[in-house]
Amino acid sequence: MTTARETRDELIGIGRRLREEIPGVYAGYAKVHNAAMGDGALPARVKELIALAIAVTRECDGCVLAHARGAARRGATAQEVAETMGVAILMNGGPGTVWGPRAYAAFEEFAGEAGT
Repeated sequence: MTTARETRDELIGIGRRLREEIPGVYAGYAKVHNAAMGDGALPARVKELIALAIAVTRECDGCVLAHARGAARRGATAQEVAETMGVAILMNGGPGTVWGPRAYAAFEEFAGEAGT
């Protein structure tokens, strides 16, 4: 089974080539990301959990990895991620039972690296 880190590294490698061709698009996306994901009325940790649930809903490997890692880096607990995946399962049914565990496993991998 491929680890979250291996999948992330693969996506970064292939994404880099496209980013070189359309740097303005990626720069614009980074600005929107930074504006949306920082602390505000909702802490950044909560925003990462929301984004992780949406990533599961969209069945997006790269999004799951990015936001599982973000949740780990922002100090989310395993229980918070588990409950977030519970909501994703509720809202998505069967696909949530496939993608939710994938997201939880990615979080566990990144949380282990972060020492949380």
